[in-house]
Parts: sequence; structure tokens; C-alpha cells
Amino acid sequence: MSGRRVAITGIGVISPLGIGLETFWDALVSGRSGAGPITQFDASEFRVRIAAEVKDFDPAEWMEKKKARRMDRFAQYSVAAARMAVEDASLDVAGDAEKIGAMVASGIGGVKTFEKETGNLIRKGPDRVSPLFIPMEIANMASAQVSIELGVKGPVSTVCTACAAGNNAIGDAFEIVKRGAADVMLAGGSEASVSPVGIAAFAAMRALSERNDEPERASRPFDRDRDGFVMGEGAAILVLEEMERAKDRGARIYAEISGYGMSSDAYHISAPEPGGENAARAMTAALKEAQLSAADLDYINAHGTSTPLGDEIETRVIRTALGEHADRVAVSSTKSMTGHCLGAAGALEAAVCVLAIERGVIPPTINLDNPCPGCDLDYVPNQARERQVTVAASNSFGFGGHNVTLIFRAH
Repeated sequence: MSGRRVAITGIGVISPLGIGLETFWDALVSGRSGAGPITQFDASEFRVRIAAEVKDFDPAEWMEKKKARRMDRFAQYSVAAARMAVEDASLDVAGDAEKIGAMVASGIGGVKTFEKETGNLIRKGPDRVSPLFIPMEIANMASAQVSIELGVKGPVSTVCTACAAGNNAIGDAFEIVKRGAADVMLAGGSEASVSPVGIAAFAAMRALSERNDEPERASRPFDRDRDGFVMGEGAAILVLEEMERAKDRGARIYAEISGYGMSSDAYHISAPEPGGENAARAMTAALKEAQLSAADLDYINAHGTSTPLGDEIETRVIRTALGEHADRVAVSSTKSMTGHCLGAAGALEAAVCVLAIERGVIPPTINLDNPCPGCDLDYVPNQARERQVTVAASNSFGFGGHNVTLIFRAH
């Protein structure tokens, strides 16, 4: 069982660039930003007034209205993305429910519910707190609601490792299928933290861009003038399926996931380890599990958040992990377009890697106008690039020192 191969047979996306896989991809390759003025609440008194919001999402398209009212936005996103992914994979869940599981990450969980019910407690008293507060707020509800709504009865769990969570969820699901504990996993991440508390808290850390007058140009990974990330939201779910099962049922196989590496910085609650050696170990571990060398890597979807510290250190990470090949690999940060979707970021970016392999196009890093001297790799600036991609890596690094790399390869 430990040698089982794992295919990607379906993808579902809810993103600031649009709802659905093709809308998402078309916006990426055209270099369109999903950032804009915040519309979900009155941000006029906030230091940061911009975000990359999901637009035109109607939960009633994906679930009953009564059920939607019992879910925080992040859980609604996860259910919608999972339904898309299952449809994309032409997967019969009911026919094999006990061998199909879900692993959906969230970095924060139901922050909108937390805000609302805490407000009720303060303004109206303890008797006015909803009995649904906890079942809507806790982070495992992204996976739980996918299981309940789609009838998934196999292994179901949640990863909560900050900005690395989406990649961790996909990696953990990969290992579950690989060892035979499930034949199929619905894996990814979901986040909906564009809220007063979410924006105010990250702004207080000075982590967010304050380029309020030009939101489309605010997320600028690896650029000299970057000043922080743009908060994003959304979800992505990938269908991870045992290879022979996928072949036997004639499924379309986008790509194969073949490597998963993790490490810890053991350094700081929010800052990355300056030398980059520990994050580089996650990259080399993923390549080792995939039985590949650095020279095999064609594309890296970088963590690339647009923070002054993080982008330069990730450049060191890539150089440490790849050596001389670092100058030959294409690297891009699609957070320049989606913003930073926190616990959903890695899942969205894993989907980008899979599509880059399937379609032979690398999305760009937009707003890269003045390269930072300490960021000296090929970041595919401003325009998508047609290129055959056989092996791609997705990097995700989270607060607390969580480092994750996934390796995908052409089938």
C-alpha cells in the first residue's frame, strides 16, 4: 500500500478572481488582480481598506438556504468548492462513501461568526449568544460540512497550520491515499477572514499593504516597493485519487502528486528564520519523496506574500534547496493576483501548479516593476509564459515556523 500513486482528478475553486476553475485560470493567465476596496463592512476608519474579496458568491447555488444559515462563510466556501471538484472528477461519492474522505484546512475558522456572537454577548448579554456559535466557528467545520453535505464517510480531519494549512491538508490527504486508508480524498483549504477583526488584527501587525488608493497594485511580491500582503479569501478543493482506481474508471488525470515535505523553523511566532535553511529542508524532503532532483523542477509557485522580510528569505530558501538550478527554474507568486488567502492559499496555489502542468502555461507575478536586489530569481514578471511544465512545486510557510512543499508531476 505504501507505494500507491495518487492522481489529481478534480478541482473546485472559489476565489477573488472568480468562481469556478476556468474563470479562475483565465484571470490568472491574463494577469488580473482580484484586489479592491473592502465591501463586506465599512472600512473607512481602518488603516487598511482593501482586500481581495470573493464576489458574487451565492451559497444557495450549492446548498439549501437553511443549511447555509448554519454555516460560517468559510464552511460555505468549502462545500461549494468540494461540490465543484466532485463534479469535475465525475466522482460517484454515494457508491463508495466509506473509502472517500475529506481533509480541508483553515487557518482561522469562523471569524465572522466569532465577531457576530461576541458582539451579541457584549451588547445584549449571555442569553443572546446563539447555540450555533461553536458549531459554526470551529475550524474543523470546513471538513465536517463537506462530509455531511456530500456524504463522505472515510477519514475526515482538519489541518490548522496558519498559512501553510492548505498545503498541509493536501499533503496529509496524499499520505492517507498512499498508505491505503482511503481511495479518494477531497483535500484543500478554505478561509473567509475579510472582516473587521481580521483586517484590524493583521494591520496591527503591520503585515498588510496600506496602498489603499491603488488596490490592484498593492500585492507586489519580490518588488522593491512591496509593503505587505493583501488579505484574500476563498477555497480550493482537489480530488486526490488512487492512480489505478482513477484509470479503471476512465477519469481525467490532471497530474500526479508525488512529494510532500515538512519542516519547522523553531525560530519565531511570525517571522521566518533568516537563513532559510529550515524551509529549504521542506523542499528537499518533498523532492526526495518524489524521487526527483533539483534539476527536474520546472516551476515553483512561491509562498511570495509581498512582505518585505518574507520574499527575500524565500529567495534564499529556493537557492539553498536548488543550488545552481535556482537560476533556471521559473518562480511566480499568484498571490500578486489572489491576495493572501491564509489557510486556503496553499490549496489555491496547488491548483495553479496542477493547471500549469496540464496546460503548459505559467501564470505571472504581476506588479513586479522594480525587482528587489535581494530577490534575484526568474519570477515570470507581469506576463504569463508558455512553457512545458513536467514538475512543479508549491511552497507554503506559516506563522510559527511551519514549512510545507508539495511536488506535482505530469502524468
